[in-house]
Amino acid sequence: MIYEGLHIISNNKLALDDFALLAGRIKQYVTAFHLREKTKTARELINGIELLLAAGVSPECIIVNDRVDVAAAMGISGVQLTYHSLAVNQVKRLFPRLKIGKSVHSVDEARLAEDEGADFLIFGHIYPTDSKPGLPSKGVDLLRQVMGNVSLPVIAIGGIKPENTREILRNGARGIAVMSGILDAENPVLAAKAYYDFLQMGRSDDRL
Repeated sequence: MIYEGLHIISNNKLALDDFALLAGRIKQYVTAFHLREKTKTARELINGIELLLAAGVSPECIIVNDRVDVAAAMGISGVQLTYHSLAVNQVKRLFPRLKIGKSVHSVDEARLAEDEGADFLIFGHIYPTDSKPGLPSKGVDLLRQVMGNVSLPVIAIGGIKPENTREILRNGARGIAVMSGILDAENPVLAAKAYYDFLQMGRSDDRL
């Protein structure tokens, strides 16, 4: 289920064939792979999806950012929308099969996304991160406020390390999204396993 667990987001720097190769090695730990490639053409994104499929990643585990046309054409799980994308309700009306995630940064944005019919949210950035220099982090308190105002599954993003995934889960998120923590790791496979193991421990905490 793409509404929980570990989401891996491409960084628009790692070549898509290398991203797909890594995906094939860590797919047992990962709920969803996001193609977040702002400079890629539709044809290049389609090639990236084909590479992921060839690496053994299920189409149900692939999400493309912004490009609704590519997601629909390739029959993958869904699309992740941002502030500059089509509105959630427009996409839902035209492509009812797609699972729609929406990136949000406040309680009001989260409420609006839910009202428009989003299936899940990605919220952040939770902790300070080099990918958002100069922008204050949202923190787990605001994450908890978002969780208290929507009923949608929320995936937390931003500066998340394996050891603080349990804090994320304790504050209501259903999963985490990671980019540099895995893609820039010295050993990405071991890093993915570490995130997965801490997520499993966090879920065990919830069951106690």
